[in-house]
Amino acid sequence: MANTMRLLVAAVFSLLISLSHTAPTSAITPTATLDSGPVVGTTTSLSGASVVVTKYLGIPFAASPTRFAPAARPTSWQKPLNATKYGPACVQQFNYPEAARNRTIAFFNTPPPSGGESEDCLNLNVYVPGSSGKNKTVMVWIYVRAGLVQFLLGMASLTSFGIGWFPDIRTNVFGFPNSPELELTKRNLGYLDQRFALDWVQRNIAAFGGDPKKVTIFGESAGAASVDSLVTTYPKNPPFRAAIMQSGQTTLYTNTANNAPRSWLALAAALNCTSSHPKSNLTCIRSFPASVIKSTIEHLALPFTPVSDNTTNLRYPAAARVNGSVAPVPILTGSNADEGSIFVGASGNNATAYLSALIPNQPALVATILAAYPNTTTQLSDILTESIFQCPAGIAANDTVTGGNKAWRYYFNATFANTQLAPGLGVYHASEIPIVWGTYPRVNATEGEARLSAAMQASWAGFAKNPNQTQAGVGGPGFAGVPTVGVWGNGVGVKGDGSGRLNSSISSGVLDRRCALYRPLYVAQGLATSSSGGGQ
Repeated sequence: MANTMRLLVAAVFSLLISLSHTAPTSAITPTATLDSGPVVGTTTSLSGASVVVTKYLGIPFAASPTRFAPAARPTSWQKPLNATKYGPACVQQFNYPEAARNRTIAFFNTPPPSGGESEDCLNLNVYVPGSSGKNKTVMVWIYVRAGLVQFLLGMASLTSFGIGWFPDIRTNVFGFPNSPELELTKRNLGYLDQRFALDWVQRNIAAFGGDPKKVTIFGESAGAASVDSLVTTYPKNPPFRAAIMQSGQTTLYTNTANNAPRSWLALAAALNCTSSHPKSNLTCIRSFPASVIKSTIEHLALPFTPVSDNTTNLRYPAAARVNGSVAPVPILTGSNADEGSIFVGASGNNATAYLSALIPNQPALVATILAAYPNTTTQLSDILTESIFQCPAGIAANDTVTGGNKAWRYYFNATFANTQLAPGLGVYHASEIPIVWGTYPRVNATEGEARLSAAMQASWAGFAKNPNQTQAGVGGPGFAGVPTVGVWGNGVGVKGDGSGRLNSSISSGVLDRRCALYRPLYVAQGLATSSSGGGQ
């Protein structure tokens, strides 16, 4: 961990800090003055590192929100705010379709937030590495945990990967209620919270030494989908200059077909709001304590997803990418070799049933796809990996270039015994996070694991510092421009200890050889257009 903080030169992000690896290190009390008032933080040292980190935790970036309403500016304070502990998380939904069917995997067993849960939860964490100064590069990590198609939980205090996350936003029904009584543009409250937090960064990051013109947003899974939604809905004056999407794009997590409020109506029925308040389910549901709403949506495992409002979330993001009507920023996107392995149990482990539900009334196409994956042991996992993560990453990268913006693509293909959640998962969804952050367990760590982590950190930080440079200048080995994909690990088809070939690459045509099978589905979803590149 010695080089971690020097490599990730950033002012706002959820740094690789866990309580077991940190300790107070200075008697000098760090302070900063924000537009809402002064804050007091603390300093931390990393085990094995010489760099001191100043951290400010639980800073309100918005007022306590009104339920099912957009965020508002926080009330100003005069007395210095003690920002040395994580703030409360937003109300979480710990039971949802994938989790309910796959509790044996630790990935689905998120621990309760250390700061508790509350509707008064719109807070964020700021970490400032190294010495004081100005105009530092800023990285904003957006975290949301979901199932395959939900935005259900996420907390700034979660340290399961050794990271305290940024920021807390509303999720599940509190963040994406989809009530027909709300204006369409005010239903994606969680996305609006993210925008509010980025606006806070623009106004306040200079107080911590950061440069508001040097912001890179990045995230994984639903966090990556959030990043993509921001990229595709800020065609002018985006509050960031670069974006990294790890294993996710916006269309995978959207209710693109018709914005049907199925889960909202099911919740209203369960709370008897349909008969008692037939003209206003919204008023009725607002009257219940948050704990009752939480227990109801968990009991029923109701999914709540962003709607296509064409303000925070586009119905046809691929068309916007191809036309160049998105944020004019470079992107880095990629996926893992075995993304689907962690979801197989949740999907019933039946590839035929999964595809028949995904592509109804098209038995010939289902049969064609199944034939393209002859290994029945990994068939469903491979289908999930490619159709949901890998192929869309290729399309997004190619369409970005078509639209006149720069894009790089990576492929993570390394496994480590000390990061496996269960036997046989391979290079599972989210397994790159502890490598990118350098928070992998030191027990039984290999030299190759340390080298791979350092190299990926160098590239992520290099991209953030110089996002417009050409391939050769982007932060370190492993990057490749479209149509070549940079491989992190031992190479395609080889899952080892990541000890070599950090500079390897593969043609996207080889990697995406089966992606054309899903093109009709992608076009229908708005993930691809008839002219989209990649995945053909």
